[in-house]
Amino acid sequence: MEDLLYYKRHVFFCTNERSDGRRCCQQQDARALRDYAKQRIKALGLAGREGVRINTAGCMDRCEEGPVLVIYPEGVWYTYVDQEDIDEILEQHVIGGKPVLRLRLDPDE
Repeated sequence: MEDLLYYKRHVFFCTNERSDGRRCCQQQDARALRDYAKQRIKALGLAGREGVRINTAGCMDRCEEGPVLVIYPEGVWYTYVDQEDIDEILEQHVIGGKPVLRLRLDPDE
């Protein structure tokens, strides 16, 4: 099955911005951190087919836990606060295949 995947890992960042004042991922600078992740993956030579894709997602309905991102094909959800958290997720999970437990969100939350 793994050899049928277009991307080895696909990372979706919620960048939702709510206009009604409710908490949203963009209030935590989600777009800038998504851009940072995208730049890091490109700099590491991992972007593209059979590699890693960093994408923007609209609301994933977890803004209260955010900012959030999800990595497929595993379906592992994370929260993060800064570039160091993004680096840890990229290095440990995206490249190394091992989830970052301290940043992982429970799928049932």
